[in-house]
Amino acid sequence: MDRAVIVDAVRSPMGRGKAAGALAGVHPVDLLAHVLTQLVSRNDLDPATIDDVLVGCVGQAGEQSATPGRQAVLAAGFPVHVPSVTIERKCGSGQQAVDFAVQGILSGHYDITIAAGVESMSRVPMGSARMGAEPHGEGARSRFPDLVPQGISAELVAAKWKLTRGELDDYSARSHQRAAHARAAGDFDDEIVPIPAPGEHGPVPVSADETIREGTTAERLGRLDPAFDLNSYRERFPELPGVISAGNSSQITDGASALLIMSEQRARALGLRPRAAVVSSAVVGDDPTLMLTGPIPATHKVLARSGLASDDISTFEVNEAFAPVPLAWQREFGIEEARLNPVGGAIALGHPLGASGCRLMTTMIHHLSRTGGRYGLQTMCEAGGMANATIIESLTD
Repeated sequence: MDRAVIVDAVRSPMGRGKAAGALAGVHPVDLLAHVLTQLVSRNDLDPATIDDVLVGCVGQAGEQSATPGRQAVLAAGFPVHVPSVTIERKCGSGQQAVDFAVQGILSGHYDITIAAGVESMSRVPMGSARMGAEPHGEGARSRFPDLVPQGISAELVAAKWKLTRGELDDYSARSHQRAAHARAAGDFDDEIVPIPAPGEHGPVPVSADETIREGTTAERLGRLDPAFDLNSYRERFPELPGVISAGNSSQITDGASALLIMSEQRARALGLRPRAAVVSSAVVGDDPTLMLTGPIPATHKVLARSGLASDDISTFEVNEAFAPVPLAWQREFGIEEARLNPVGGAIALGHPLGASGCRLMTTMIHHLSRTGGRYGLQTMCEAGGMANATIIESLTD
């Protein structure tokens, strides 16, 4: 069977998801369009040959409500016959876009695709799509009466794995330190494409991540107040430790990312050298109250499917939605620190919800290529107690 390969992977810089953020002046459609344009341009690909553009986006409201990938395809100047679809699996939306693109290629329905993700959290605030409504319904609520917001789930995960505030802050400071070191070494240069943002005297290119806080220490993070009021949950969950703060949580962020995925045969015919091949993928559901533990069974499932062991994996990307997520996962698998989120994660680089799956994959591909690693495993927790996991093999020397 012809393999599905990733020819290239790029991302925008990560901008703070607030009104003064570096990318806040860029419409999300234009943000994604700039990424698509540069992905196609740097691979000298005729966009008319693209079968579909699969785009992860969580906040499908306001400026992200009109099938944002389709609007971005048009804004990027692609031929009108190139379609797009929006995919929403919460934080795993971008990763699911990659999985669907791969499945389409392996089934023979696609030859060339782009899997992408976009989220402008400064312009479409988190939760906008709910419109103030209760999304669970009577059936789910009656079956799971203890459903809680993600921040409370993070507290429950910390309690279950006995993670202290100090451990969470140490991990979070290390995320910033690793990302700052990678940025200073130029490790992100090849994966980031500049985005023109409105300036006082015309467009200003944004080419570096705005979210990394160089010099952050665990001591400074430890001074931050807990992020959530736990009083209304104490009766049901007396074990809540009150250890989650803004400093050990992912950052609200603007960003976009895209991967060029095609059959290996087509890549060779076009003279394009693949960067990676997708080995295996898996998706699972898990406890919707703990919510953030899905990466653990997802990792077991994808390793079993691939026939690989954890020792075969050079790099693990476990999305840093909250610090307890990768730390609980690490406790379960016994993975040493050096292989876990080696250039930092969402605590430092931010978490533009629908784009994060593609952003992590992009960073992992470039890291494996740069360091000579062979296999990388990426997994992300998702609202509702779900998770994706994907293993790739680096094909570059």
